[in-house]
Amino acid sequence: MFGPPGAGKGTQADKITHTFKLYKISSGDLLRDEINKKTNLGNVIKSAIDRGSLVSDKIINDLMDKILTNRKFNNKIIFDGYPRNLHQALNLDLLLKKHNQKISYVLSLNVDKEFILKRIMGRQTCTKCGSIFNKYFKPASDKNHKCGFDFIVIRSDDNEKTISKRYQTYLDKTLPILDHYKKLNLLHEIDGNGEIDQIFEKISRIIAPQEA
Repeated sequence: MFGPPGAGKGTQADKITHTFKLYKISSGDLLRDEINKKTNLGNVIKSAIDRGSLVSDKIINDLMDKILTNRKFNNKIIFDGYPRNLHQALNLDLLLKKHNQKISYVLSLNVDKEFILKRIMGRQTCTKCGSIFNKYFKPASDKNHKCGFDFIVIRSDDNEKTISKRYQTYLDKTLPILDHYKKLNLLHEIDGNGEIDQIFEKISRIIAPQEA
């Protein structure tokens, strides 16, 4: 599952996981789990993150190899946030071949930059109940939120400069991966500018066209 920051790929990955009885694997979750287990590898990962460095491709690839070894996940995985670059994508091809598994679909949510800016910069979070709103699409009001506006906050990194930088980084790193999967006839590009359920319906028609 691919998509720029704020495209809603995590939400769609969760819906796919639930509907089609799959397992969602996120490289970020794997890294945090390793840190929480306080393994030697977890300490290396924590040290890199604390320094503000990126975790090496080798560490990510080793974690994915461990996942693919588990027969419970055999051909039942949806990857969210992985692979992050072409090197990881090529290594994933090798790992899947090694474990006799394959990629069935590569889903890419195409979302306009302006839409993403509104989706992220408009995000409002209630520090009391955890509810999330959006001042452009679903603003907090007396009707849909009872905690009051004193608890509504906007994340400090939800600003145009930061979002634009993350968006450009995504394009630079991800387009070569998508080109790779396009050559393998695995890529399905989906308009991600609509409502969550509308987007999921499009995805469902790709994964299970006879059931959708």
